[in-house]
Amino acid sequence: MATSTWRRVQSASGRLSRSAVQRMEQLPWFAALPAQHRADVGLVVQAGLAAFTTWLKEGGDASPAPEVFAAAPRELARSVSLKQTVQLIRVVVAVLEEEAPRLAAPGEGGLLGEQVLRYSREIAFAAAEVYATAAEARGAWDARVEAGVVEALVRGQVGELTRSRATSLGWVTGRWVTALASRAPGPGDTSAELLRAHARYHGLSLLSGEAHGGLLVVLSGDDDPDRFVARVAAELPPGPVVVGPFAPDLGAAVACVQEALAGLAAAPAWPDAPRPVSSRQLLAERVVLGDESARRRLLEEIHKPLVDAGGDLLETAAAFLDGGGSVEGTARTLFVHPNTVRYRLKRIAEMVSYDLLTPRDAHVVRLAVVLGRVDGLEVTDKNRP
Repeated sequence: MATSTWRRVQSASGRLSRSAVQRMEQLPWFAALPAQHRADVGLVVQAGLAAFTTWLKEGGDASPAPEVFAAAPRELARSVSLKQTVQLIRVVVAVLEEEAPRLAAPGEGGLLGEQVLRYSREIAFAAAEVYATAAEARGAWDARVEAGVVEALVRGQVGELTRSRATSLGWVTGRWVTALASRAPGPGDTSAELLRAHARYHGLSLLSGEAHGGLLVVLSGDDDPDRFVARVAAELPPGPVVVGPFAPDLGAAVACVQEALAGLAAAPAWPDAPRPVSSRQLLAERVVLGDESARRRLLEEIHKPLVDAGGDLLETAAAFLDGGGSVEGTARTLFVHPNTVRYRLKRIAEMVSYDLLTPRDAHVVRLAVVLGRVDGLEVTDKNRP
């Protein structure tokens, strides 16, 4: 290409840059950018045109370096997406194509047009490389921040800094927050990516990370929690999935996290547990592992209500369980009619949500009765009507 052509392009680079930026202002999203970011884009355009001149001078053989984008600050990649960057490149290319016939030496208009297209392709590849590098760096940084948030939840140290970091990751607290714990994914497992895609699709906020050798997922949303928890659980690695209680916000989710992790540790003791299983359903197994909070809950949620009911219900439960689950045998032990025993068993089920006619529920209530005896909380004569 003639020397006069690239010199004309060089002398016109300032005018071409202004013309390109003026056309960019017609893009709604560009006009909405802060003034500083629009100025940064202008610097990139100037650098790109200057690089084009150098590229022409060198014969167009070497690829233009990604340094074209070095004129803009790193934050610009967060404000201008890759798709928008491609739109900006198209604007600059359109300006160059229109000016090519006037800038080229006689007989070189077509050749300059071809060089413009080649250069635009190289710049597009360079832009993709810049954004890919930024995405990798941002992904690594976000992963570290997310790990810190999860660790704070596990330790029970959720302050304003933790909330702020969660918000920077896109966390939005909905009507409910809960935690799920499962086995950690194995090498090459892509369930984490599927899980995040599923959460984004359904408008859920999600934080995840390793904790106590397992995978912890903190979830928040606005719609039916049980339905969404079941869907998320289906995306987790094979094995037990334990769901903690629901909380109103991230700060209160500490209890959800602790319950879910405690349940995961105890889950192997109940091989036939449903998936997912709530941490409350694993209270008995957690007590066996020495979980003090589970011990308190069994006493508060089962033993105490039965004692407060006057004593007959606890006495009936103990006699029914000690007698092998026989209604008639319990009636003979207590000197009451079998229908009285059946009525009391129904009241127990209504009061504590455990049906003694079901083996699993009977096992949990039996453990609560045993704990009450160990703590000296057995019914005495003065408790009885």
